[in-house]
Amino acid sequence: MSIWAALAGGLVGTLVLTTGLRAANAFSLTRIDLPFLLGTAFTSDRTRAKALGYGAHFINGLIFALLYYAVFVAIDYSSWWLGCVFGLVHGLFATTALVNILLPLVHPRMGQPETSAPHVALLEPPGFLMLNYGPGTPAVTLTAHLAYGTIVGGFLTWSG
Repeated sequence: MSIWAALAGGLVGTLVLTTGLRAANAFSLTRIDLPFLLGTAFTSDRTRAKALGYGAHFINGLIFALLYYAVFVAIDYSSWWLGCVFGLVHGLFATTALVNILLPLVHPRMGQPETSAPHVALLEPPGFLMLNYGPGTPAVTLTAHLAYGTIVGGFLTWSG
């Protein structure tokens, strides 16, 4: 296992995750756009938000790959299937606590249940399992995170 393999796996895994979510969005399986969601935390300009969001999403992908790497090193074992399990936990965390509870608390442009009429929110709050972005959102998000974890685990196992 090497840290470079973790970063390479994180880069490829994030590319697959982001492409999968974008494709699911294009095929109307979900309305979630994680890069846009992240980018609007920094700016209200929609074009800049997407560019910033993609950068932030890839940096987050590398950070999560390093977290996976730290756990693999701590237990002295890595495999693609264990990476898949980490991806499942990561996806469940993302769809429940991270995007549903924590992000609305700090995101300046996301609506809240208490948002009143004079205040217009740029983003709809995701809701439980991000179901406000469509009924297919939990399945699509979990599948994308399973692929991410499998790729990161596979890169770490492949590197030896």
